[in-house]
Amino acid sequence: MDSLKAGELAEVVLLRPEGSSLELNSSSVMDPEVLEDERTSKRQTRYGAAILKDPSDPYYALLKEFSDVVSDDPPSVLPPDRGVRHEIDLVPGTKYCTTRQWPLPKEQVDVIDAFFAAKHAAGMVRESKSPHSSPTFCVRKPNGKWRMVHAFNKLNAATIPASTPIPRKDVLQNNMAGCTVFSALDMVDGYYQLLMRESDIPLTAVSTPSGMLWEWLVMPQGLSNAPATFNRLVTQLFRPMRQFVQTYFDDIFVHSRASEGKTAVKAHLGHLREVLLCMRENRLYANINKCIFGAEEIPFLGCFLGKDGVRADPEKVCAIAQWLVPVSQKDLRKWLGLANYLHKYSANYAEMARPLTNLLKKDAAWSWTSEAQQAYEAIKSSLQSAPILALPDEERPFSVVCDASDFAIGCALLQVDAEGRARVVSFQSRQLKAAEKNYPVHDKELLAMKYALVKFRVHLLGQ
Repeated sequence: MDSLKAGELAEVVLLRPEGSSLELNSSSVMDPEVLEDERTSKRQTRYGAAILKDPSDPYYALLKEFSDVVSDDPPSVLPPDRGVRHEIDLVPGTKYCTTRQWPLPKEQVDVIDAFFAAKHAAGMVRESKSPHSSPTFCVRKPNGKWRMVHAFNKLNAATIPASTPIPRKDVLQNNMAGCTVFSALDMVDGYYQLLMRESDIPLTAVSTPSGMLWEWLVMPQGLSNAPATFNRLVTQLFRPMRQFVQTYFDDIFVHSRASEGKTAVKAHLGHLREVLLCMRENRLYANINKCIFGAEEIPFLGCFLGKDGVRADPEKVCAIAQWLVPVSQKDLRKWLGLANYLHKYSANYAEMARPLTNLLKKDAAWSWTSEAQQAYEAIKSSLQSAPILALPDEERPFSVVCDASDFAIGCALLQVDAEGRARVVSFQSRQLKAAEKNYPVHDKELLAMKYALVKFRVHLLGQ
């Protein structure tokens, strides 16, 4: 491994399964035991509102104690100064950032006026005389309600971008490896929980179709650096708890396992208490109807994460499987965009997708051949039978399987679990470049090994 760190390889070995395929974890996202309503119904009983209907639930007393923090009607007030304020630094020489308000339907005008009346009563906005102005409009939410949008296009174009790092999904989920109990908290109006820097308040001025000009005392949605500022706040507040808390903007994930003589549930209750105390002290609030407590599995940034590992969202898999056969490059690009999102659940994905990606090449004539149809069906079948991926345990050894074909290379990171099963941690693959297709077989296999070492480097170093 020292030679690997130094960039030198003392020996290269190509690993291939012999005979029958590897006995990988058998549960897949389309198995009846996974897709049946049982998992969904279990999660429904773990929502905060459902727990409060069952006094015998171990989390009932905790939620009652912190009903001021986790509720269905959190207070709408001006937040305290927590040491992090949103700042807008403009490019030197920037003049006024002004865009005229355009007319909107009466329904939207009434919604906008009611919105600002409520925010003004809460002390979050005030009337403005700023030379800056950005228009306001509404977009419909999936639940039928309206979402307020400010067109800060000119202001954002003149703002110096922040370099605050954004959390990586894979790092967050790997930090939960080995845990058996999970909670997910969704903060209410997270952006409105941050104050604006006093000198930058005039920059946030927004107009309404009814002729008002308001400026924000708290951080409004739509500013280019707002996500970075909010992430800095939650990271700062929950950093002391990072052993059992992961944060991703306004989502807080709490994870626990049995330790130090405590059961997983008892340890989790202690962890949740620390999180809720921190939220109470800093006047942060969560929506009890969207929070999950003490579950074996939780929705996690587009997938499902639980004690068994990570699995693809069945709704996304079903959407891919039920998609109508593409009739144009535009249709195919949409479908591949969704399928590519789940590529790590599929072995040899790049090889299967090659006939389809060829149809998206520049100047390629559209012709849906039998080869394209076979590739289309192969990808759907692969994702429908995808395994539940294991979360990597850095205390256990890893192994890598890699292979090369005439058109693609692929690899899989494996780990044997406590029950002696070979579990897939991740699949990775890519198509060969034009020059690489001319490599001899031996060199293609070496290229696959190098690709695997690069892709899984963070897990293999130090092994």
